[in-house]
Amino acid sequence: MASEACACRPPLTVDYQTQGKYETLAGLKTYIVGPDDANKAIVTVYDIFGMWPQTLQGADLLSSLTGALVFVPDFFEGDGAKQEWLPSNTPEKKKAIGDFFAAKANPAKNTETLIRFRKELATRFPAVDDHVGVFGLCWGGKIGVLATAAGNEGAGRRFNVSGTAHPGLLDPKDAEVLTAPHILLASKDENAEAVAEYKRILSLPGKVGEVTTYETMFHGWMGARSNLADAENVKEYARGYEQAAKFFIAHL
Repeated sequence: MASEACACRPPLTVDYQTQGKYETLAGLKTYIVGPDDANKAIVTVYDIFGMWPQTLQGADLLSSLTGALVFVPDFFEGDGAKQEWLPSNTPEKKKAIGDFFAAKANPAKNTETLIRFRKELATRFPAVDDHVGVFGLCWGGKIGVLATAAGNEGAGRRFNVSGTAHPGLLDPKDAEVLTAPHILLASKDENAEAVAEYKRILSLPGKVGEVTTYETMFHGWMGARSNLADAENVKEYARGYEQAAKFFIAHL
């Protein structure tokens, strides 16, 4: 089920000319942006709305800031959550989004898909195989942290670093089993106690992490819900991707 913050705000549509291209990878239509000679990669796992202009703009920005190939696989195959489901303020809307999370957006199922995608990435782009990260938005953050738990090791499988912005389904227990450096960028709408516990766990010996709360930003400010017609959102959108990029550069 979506978090309360996730279930309140619909996405916004903006005009944006993407800089990348589309290819099929591991059976998924995938947006790819970055230099052909890159030796590192980042897989962006989008939020519940799928391939949205603001998300692809963020992928372009992340690639330009890090020099990495950035991949955005279409887990939902063009059929993400519907704008009309939000806010989920009726029984029908609550059922629609609940069914979506139970089936198409099921975390365990999509974590398996992400791992399969990572293995295919190693075959198709061997130059980046030793340096691959994962960055998730909202729902995608849950998928990313699950993929960097136990079993995150070996050629063709390992994510060297992970991160999330305005995480959905946030659970500090996930931080306990993370096997890679992790950055968490929270909004004011996330559960403050869960964010604080995540920060505490990532500060323990053997862990590497960075946790920042963007106090003026709402859940979704770096993904499909971002309002890039608003100057403050544009500033914090850019700051968020810059902070994530610095962390990935340091650990990727």
